[in-house]
Amino acid sequence: MCSGTPTISSVRADSSAQVPETVTPGARLYTLLLPDLRLQGAQINITSAQDPPHFPGPFSIDGQGWLQAPAQGLSGQAPKTFRLHVLVTWGAGRSCGGTLTVRVLSAPSGRVSFPERHRSITIPEDLVPGSEVVQVQARGLDVRYEILSPAPCPFFSIGPADGVIRTTGPLDLALAPGAAVTVLQVKAFERLQPWASVQLELTVNVTPVNRWPPRCHPALLVTQVPETVPVGTVLSTFTCADRDSPASTLDYQLRFHGPPGLPSLCLSGRALKVNATLDCDTPGACFQLAASVLVFDGGQPPMTTEVPVLVTVTPVNEFSPACAPRVFRVREDAGPRTLLGSVAGTDRDYPHDRVQYSSPGGSATFAVDHLSGEVRLLGPLDYEQQRLHRLTVLVTDQRGDRDAAHRRSGSCTVTIEVEDVNDHAPECEPPFQELTIHTSPGRSSEVTKVSCRVPQEPQRLAFSYSIVGGNSQSRFSLRGAVLVHSDGAAGPPLLEQPRTYELLIRAADAGPSAPHLSTTATVIVHVVPWRASTAATSTHRATVPSAGTPLLVTDTEAFWQPEPWFVAALTVTGALLLWTLGWILSGLLRGSARGLQTPSKPAQALRLSSIRGTEGSAEGSTEAPKTETQQAPSSIMGLQHFDGRAQDARESLPPKPLPTWTHCPSFPRLSVSYHQAPTVRSTLSLNGVRSRSHSPSSPRLSNTCGARK
Repeated sequence: MCSGTPTISSVRADSSAQVPETVTPGARLYTLLLPDLRLQGAQINITSAQDPPHFPGPFSIDGQGWLQAPAQGLSGQAPKTFRLHVLVTWGAGRSCGGTLTVRVLSAPSGRVSFPERHRSITIPEDLVPGSEVVQVQARGLDVRYEILSPAPCPFFSIGPADGVIRTTGPLDLALAPGAAVTVLQVKAFERLQPWASVQLELTVNVTPVNRWPPRCHPALLVTQVPETVPVGTVLSTFTCADRDSPASTLDYQLRFHGPPGLPSLCLSGRALKVNATLDCDTPGACFQLAASVLVFDGGQPPMTTEVPVLVTVTPVNEFSPACAPRVFRVREDAGPRTLLGSVAGTDRDYPHDRVQYSSPGGSATFAVDHLSGEVRLLGPLDYEQQRLHRLTVLVTDQRGDRDAAHRRSGSCTVTIEVEDVNDHAPECEPPFQELTIHTSPGRSSEVTKVSCRVPQEPQRLAFSYSIVGGNSQSRFSLRGAVLVHSDGAAGPPLLEQPRTYELLIRAADAGPSAPHLSTTATVIVHVVPWRASTAATSTHRATVPSAGTPLLVTDTEAFWQPEPWFVAALTVTGALLLWTLGWILSGLLRGSARGLQTPSKPAQALRLSSIRGTEGSAEGSTEAPKTETQQAPSSIMGLQHFDGRAQDARESLPPKPLPTWTHCPSFPRLSVSYHQAPTVRSTLSLNGVRSRSHSPSSPRLSNTCGARK
């Protein structure tokens, strides 16, 4: 029906047309008659939707009203019905339209056809060879199938009888990129009438399968960096590739295993960088940074590779130790090992304040403990010689750097002020004075002035003076250092006779130093009263003894007090030495006693006393042989008694008279020798007389005198 125009008789509201499914693609199916010449410039369009899959393709109509079949044809579309709305427009806003129904009729029996002439499928690449891809079926009698193109087909094959398409090789897109899309021309024909055939265009799309995760280099990152590494330093760049899709883009992510906080590392693309300052000087900050780099591919299913990252932050000795100057005060009489104070060194490197102390150059007076920093006194101090000492303390870090050559150090000055101790007593010049004064009644007179000082401390000038002895009747007093004698009416009675006073004046230092030391000066004053000059008689002089006032004298001596362990070691060493000497002495005494207790051997030599004679009178010459004669038997008997037996056991010899001995002035000695053997013959010679015995052992006596009677 057309609005505003005459009705066209050939276009009805419900027109229809019937066409076979074997119609040629693009063939004319129907004609719209437009008899009105005014409509020759009209435009004819199909306004209804022709969307697949219901429509195999769009129907078209030209300006002359010819309806044409789709370019894909209508094969396999039976028994579908297509409703097309046709709109005719001409002139200014004039139009008319109607509905055209196209019915597709089935092909006559005995002809081969596919339900659809074009088909597309998708398969994964991980199908093994021989896997079924799809089955195509055509209508007809005893239909057979074959692949026309590509020929030969490298990836697929079709069953001649069942139309099942199978894979003939691996579809690995990494190895065979051409297998991604394959267009198969499949022909179906009757076995008995091969000219009755039809073709099907089958598109096979192979999708990649994500079988391999990305591979990265390095696969493990273990490194160490110093804590002073700048922010933004690249630690490593990761190179990853996907075997499934080498040209694909990979995604990199960084995941930390530690507690949440400011990340010290960051990932910029494929580069791992330092993101924050790595400070080891904060407790717990210098440790190992554990993280992982995750690499994702874009395949299905998605696969991930994890690259472990372990970054060790090493400390660097950045700061030098320091210590604050100190001032210590010590008395000059302090003893050895006195603690003066301690130096506190600081080090900002971690671990904090691990320092050692030392004194460069060494000091004989002070010592610094290398661990605690305590300053102790070693030698004596003398305020008068040196009041101020300065000690340089060197502070060295102990664990700031493993290399001793890179250790840092600092120094500070310790000032030691020596406090004065009153260790010198005053000395008076002179220490002894003897004076004679003449007194007048009612008058006081100056006797002398005591002058005292401390030679070691010339600056000490304050002293106090007092009379500590000999001031009987209080006739003397002190005005500062001046000794004054008083002889007034209100004072003691007047002297009638001269007297002598032995005064003891103590001079003590009065300064702030303690203890207060003092000395005593002796002043002997002979007092002569004014009446003594008129009396020419005898003068009585009396010496006033000083009172027994005790005098306190302080003497300070320095002594060495050894450590208890040294005393114990010395005692043990002395005891061991005494025991060793006693053992040696006892061994010597036992050896001497054993030698004395051993019986005399037969080989011992006997000494006989020589007989000395005197020359002169005949009586003396006559008595000498007699004396010797009397002594000889006793000597021989003593010798025989010593040997046990003097005779032979086999024969008995009659006793013979002993020969007389003649005094020999030139040879007064008698020698006896003894020889020991199993059987020894000994000869006894007495003035030339020989006697022989066969005893087992017998002495041999020989008289060296040549005369015999």
